Amino acid sequence: MTRFPTAGHLASWAGMCPGQHESAGKAKHGTARRGDTWLGKVLATSAMSAAQSKDTYLATQYRRIAAHRGKRRARKAVGHSILVAAWHILSDANATFTELGSDYFDRRRRPETVARRKLAELSALGWDVTVDSDGAAIIRPPAA
Repeated sequence: MTRFPTAGHLASWAGMCPGQHESAGKAKHGTARRGDTWLGKVLATSAMSAAQSKDTYLATQYRRIAAHRGKRRARKAVGHSILVAAWHILSDANATFTELGSDYFDRRRRPETVARRKLAELSALGWDVTVDSDGAAIIRPPAA
């Protein structure tokens, strides 16, 4: 792996970096560069397999990106994550893969923010949600 000084160099060579086109401080459409087609196909297949797994960081990352940006971009982003992890594992003899878990994105946020979002999701589903002055939530199922 000494041919690529950083994981970014490897991802750029493989064509797995997101495209970036900016003009006058405004982000425009960006298309990824052409890279190694064989490696791209393998990473895309690996990304789809990882997306179908349960309770993993890569599956959660795929679902979050696919919901807003589409399946193709999510596949490329997860493939990029797999490639970067592979570079780190291969370049460092003592490196091991550590699964971050499906709740990684929730753990990065403040608990109050996560609680507010979850309560808003329940309200959107029709549940009656009220919060006491103590901060305790009272949740009633939707009236049928």
